[in-house]
Amino acid sequence: METQNTSTNTRKEVIDISDEQDRNYWAARLGVSSEKLKSTIRAIHSMEFSKLNDFLRMEKIKSASTYQRFANS
Repeated sequence: METQNTSTNTRKEVIDISDEQDRNYWAARLGVSSEKLKSTIRAIHSMEFSKLNDFLRMEKIKSASTYQRFANS
C-alpha cells in the first residue's frame, strides 16, 4: 500500500507582483484589479495565492452580507 504525505505533495503558489504582466495574471486569476491585489498583499502580509484567495473570498462574503442588511433596512 502506497501512502502519500500531503504536506510534501502540496505546492504553494507564491505570487510575484514585481512584474506587471505577472501582477495582471494573478489579479485576473483572483478576479480583482492589480491595485486591489497589491493592497490585499499589504493588508495580510502574505504573497501566497491560497491565503489571498481566502481573504478576498471572505471580503466578498462580508461585503455581500453588509449590503443585504442595508437593503433590508
